[in-house]
Amino acid sequence: MKASVKWTDGRQFVTESGSGHSVVIDGPPDHGGRNTGPRPMEMLLMGLGACTSFDVLEILEKSRAPVSDCVASIEAERADSVPSVFTKIHVHFTVSGQGLKEKQVKRAVELSAEKYCSASIMLANGGVEVTHSFTIVEP
Repeated sequence: MKASVKWTDGRQFVTESGSGHSVVIDGPPDHGGRNTGPRPMEMLLMGLGACTSFDVLEILEKSRAPVSDCVASIEAERADSVPSVFTKIHVHFTVSGQGLKEKQVKRAVELSAEKYCSASIMLANGGVEVTHSFTIVEP
């Protein structure tokens, strides 16, 4: 897996994944940025959310669960001192579907957290307290 990051100006960068997809990452104006994209640490959270959502959906779909929507809301706390690393991250899934079973959703979230989500497991192994929860919504 590869990626490149090209500085454009100020604190703005254009990143490109090995698969050819680009994202602009920027900083706030008070740090020399123009606020034209997410911050680098926000990208980490977004990547974590997408990684674990990918797993949860794949597990639910394989078990033929009737999922119509899935939203992962991520909240994080960072250390007060530099480096301002993440200390706690909580991922809450809101999973929608007619007739979803709590047991299926719970299993999918647990399997992602404990076995499949590389991002979540990597952060947890690095000392971040990563927790998960879910709510089921009947549309």
